[in-house]
Amino acid sequence: MNVAIGMAVLLITVFGGYLLGGGAMGPILHALPLEGMMIIGAAVGALFAGNSMHEVKAVGGGFKRIFKGPQHNKQDHIDAIALSTKLMKMLKSEGPVALESHVNDPANSAIFAEYPNILANKPLTGLICDTLTLIVVSSGTLETHAVEDVMDHAMKTHFHDMAGPQHALSTMADALPALGIVAAVLGIVKTMGSINEPPAILGAMIGSALVGTFLGVFLAYGVVGPLAGRLKQVNDADEQIFQAVKQVIIASLNGYPQPLVVESARAGLGHDFRPGLSELLDSLRGR
Repeated sequence: MNVAIGMAVLLITVFGGYLLGGGAMGPILHALPLEGMMIIGAAVGALFAGNSMHEVKAVGGGFKRIFKGPQHNKQDHIDAIALSTKLMKMLKSEGPVALESHVNDPANSAIFAEYPNILANKPLTGLICDTLTLIVVSSGTLETHAVEDVMDHAMKTHFHDMAGPQHALSTMADALPALGIVAAVLGIVKTMGSINEPPAILGAMIGSALVGTFLGVFLAYGVVGPLAGRLKQVNDADEQIFQAVKQVIIASLNGYPQPLVVESARAGLGHDFRPGLSELLDSLRGR
């Protein structure tokens, strides 16, 4: 919603101010199709040239995430902590054999079934199950710092993939002003080829060329750049649930009491997703 509101305010204030200042939309609308084709087409072409098809498709998915926002809400973060806590408690009290069936086949696990939104996040479920499978097959012989290193590496790889669309949009935003200048230069070249035309015609041609510069800067700093920034915010928010799960597992392996385990996970959450400690403990007791 904020993205749509922001884009509406942007268009109204920029073009509204232009019109209130006595500007005419005619020259802009006349030049916009060709200038837009050159600038946007060049930007899209550069996107395809500089990225694999997988990354290009990910950019499309990135736009969806920009408007949809973070994948998980506050309750999902509570559930992620509760799920991880329950699994680690089972490991401690019942042993690796009891845990094995749950982490080997989470889709058919009664524990995972209690948290459908967490189960639907395949990378997060994979992080939990892969980490606990390592612990199960090692029969508790792994050092805690080694488990933490493995989790950090897995999350780093996933976060890098998540950030791909944001980096692609940032690169596009950086390129758009220069592409606008390219379109403007071509317009000036065209104008210089018609130097014998009357001033009125030359003025219209120069104005059309300048629309290219305007459009490149406008798209870069008014549209694509802010969207890239918003996508980074969404990515940062989506990373927090992974960090919470990691904290539960590592703190449990270190032998911390349960209140300290959940607090270590809760404390790392942003204000939008962080429950109160009492709220979190009450939720764990209610499961």
